Amino acid sequence: MPAELREHAGRHYAVRFHYALPDDAWAVELSEAVPAPSVWAEDPSAERRLPGAAFIVAFAPDEDPNLEPTVHINSHDEKVVPYEIMRWFMDQVPDQVERCRIAFGQSGREGVE
Repeated sequence: MPAELREHAGRHYAVRFHYALPDDAWAVELSEAVPAPSVWAEDPSAERRLPGAAFIVAFAPDEDPNLEPTVHINSHDEKVVPYEIMRWFMDQVPDQVERCRIAFGQSGREGVE
C-alpha cells in the first residue's frame, strides 16, 4: 500500500492509498505516522515511519461514477489535525476520484446495466 509521509510542527502524518473491497472504492487514509520497527534500523533503505491507524478516510467509488466520494471520521477521541495537514490530505482525494473515473471510463463499463 503506497503511502506519503509528511512532518508538521514536530509530528508525523501519513496518507495511504488502498482498495477497500467491501466498499467497492479506493480509500485515501490520513493517520499519524508511527516509528518503524527497531529491527528495520539496520537497513538504510527501510522507512523510518509507517502509517498508523487511520482517523480520517475518504472513499472514492470506482464501480459507479455517479456515487459521490465520502469522508469518514474514525476517531474515538478528539484529534487535532493541523490545517496544512488537512489540506494536504484533501488535495489527495480529488486526484484519486479523478483516477477512478478515468479508469472506469477506460474499462468500457459505461452505460452497461
